[in-house]
Amino acid sequence: MIEKNTTFFSEGCRLQATLYYPDELPGDGPHPALIVNSGYQGFNEFYPRMFAEQMTQRGYICLGFDYRGMADSEGEKGTVLIEQQVEDIRNAVTFLQTQTDVDNSRIGLIGWGMGAANVVLAAEKGHNVAGVAALNGFYDGERWLKSIHTYDEWTRIVDEVAEDRTRRVLEGESQLADTFHHYPLDPATKDYVGKELEQVYGFGHPTRLQFTESIMDLKVERVVRHLGPIPLFIAHGKRNTLHPYDEAISLYEAASSPKTLYSIDGRHNDFMYGDHPEFVLMCDRLQEFFDEAFQKSSNPSRIVSA
Repeated sequence: MIEKNTTFFSEGCRLQATLYYPDELPGDGPHPALIVNSGYQGFNEFYPRMFAEQMTQRGYICLGFDYRGMADSEGEKGTVLIEQQVEDIRNAVTFLQTQTDVDNSRIGLIGWGMGAANVVLAAEKGHNVAGVAALNGFYDGERWLKSIHTYDEWTRIVDEVAEDRTRRVLEGESQLADTFHHYPLDPATKDYVGKELEQVYGFGHPTRLQFTESIMDLKVERVVRHLGPIPLFIAHGKRNTLHPYDEAISLYEAASSPKTLYSIDGRHNDFMYGDHPEFVLMCDRLQEFFDEAFQKSSNPSRIVSA
């Protein structure tokens, strides 16, 4: 895999990014491309790069980037808002469309974890991608938060979010809290994070409580029915206890576009290693999905504003 470091702007913030190319890219381009998007507290250096290592072997150009405020991308540290990350993805699509070796009619989005909701929202707003893959995500923020907290914990969260909104209005700033203050990790994910993700540069920065309000406002199922005719690939761990499998079922049932539901034999990220058989198998299914989506795409090969 060949890597080319680059940058692009998202609403005035310069984002750090990498273009990933196959070792042997045919000269008869332009070529199909994928934008791989991280989840919460995820960075280009980890999951996007991991997917790129597999997908470039399958002939795709890939783009990975750090959301604004993450790692060395510009933006306020600690501010994590889903709506801003969706803007970042849409701007990444526009950036990729300016690359002369990329076929504008064959651009796909992959979103992992919280990024799974992001890519659906970005595609529904832009309608300028040929396929969307949502992996191990949650799609109704309030429902998901309630599912992983007790009733007493949930009422406390509602109170803290209301107090923080008042603080932002009167004092001008959301309160910083522990990274996983309202986003508690299940034991399996916590173990994986400790071994793999905590070593990534920039990981674990305190997050403002406004993030929780952004999650509570997330209602992907209200917009996914408008995604068509863009094909949707939904993959989810059957034993995922961080983002329950029911989230994938609900999104699949709400979607009106051509849709695929793929069950992973795993939890949230216990199989997320570059050479793990389940990860490689999932990448095989992604290749099949995007190859078919790109073949059917009739978008003109020209630059379209995202």
